[in-house]
Amino acid sequence: MVIGLVGWKLTQLVDRLADRTGVGEALAGAVFLGASTSLPGIVTSVTTAWNGHAEFAVSHALGGIAIQTAFLAIADMTYRHANLEHAAASPANLMNGVLLISMLSLILLAMVGPEFSMWNVHPVTPCVVAIYIFGLRLVHHSQVDPLWNPKLTSQTKPDVPETANRHENLQKLWMAFSASAMLIGTAGWVLAGSAVSLVTHTGLSETLVGGVFTTMSTSLPELVTSLAAVRRGALTLAVGGIIGGNTFDTLLVAFSDLAYQEGSIYHATTNQQVYLIALTMLLNGILLLGLLRREEHWHRQY
Repeated sequence: MVIGLVGWKLTQLVDRLADRTGVGEALAGAVFLGASTSLPGIVTSVTTAWNGHAEFAVSHALGGIAIQTAFLAIADMTYRHANLEHAAASPANLMNGVLLISMLSLILLAMVGPEFSMWNVHPVTPCVVAIYIFGLRLVHHSQVDPLWNPKLTSQTKPDVPETANRHENLQKLWMAFSASAMLIGTAGWVLAGSAVSLVTHTGLSETLVGGVFTTMSTSLPELVTSLAAVRRGALTLAVGGIIGGNTFDTLLVAFSDLAYQEGSIYHATTNQQVYLIALTMLLNGILLLGLLRREEHWHRQY
């Protein structure tokens, strides 16, 4: 309940921050919205990895990406004018999608490569963080100085900052944003404890609990914020929040590796986690094709 209600408020705050700071909805969705809505997932994955539940931690991170990508289909159904990927096409969202697939590929290489770690940390872990930071720079450049732009149509909804938001008190916006993010993080911590108890007392598969049950709960902010963004007309934010949040969620695997005390977490997984990576890469490949194809579906106007 807390995750859902606060997630709705976060969308308004991030949309206003995007206009006030001038970073644009795509980057704001990737960083501000993506990171804040991923807080429950971070707390859950890191806590369970620290307690030795490697499969749970990795399944939770990867399962969240797959489920959140599917949430875009739900958001698309609520937008009646055209396909969401047509109206919200932007270089920044495409860059985020390519960055996501690249980071998933790196995690997959770590899983199938030789087992190696230094101080219980796999060398791929700092690489994942470094590539994420470098990728965000590329996303930012594509936002502020794009070398190409999608063709504007009557159904395109460009990211145009609202004039009223440009004069808001930035300090108050950041304070409200931080408070909302802390509430979501606290809810995630409570959920993590419940999830570990569920695995311990029921004997259910860590992959099942981590990849489905808790993921559905901690991914609720992404669903709520994407629906709220569509309702506000912030379509670039709706798509960017999901793709950017998914890209940030790959860092959950890196954070889990840091928290895991028994060596490389990548090699404490099974084929089920490899399957989840393949599934998420497939889903995001389809999403990228949709953003490039930009089908309009005029028959939806009724």
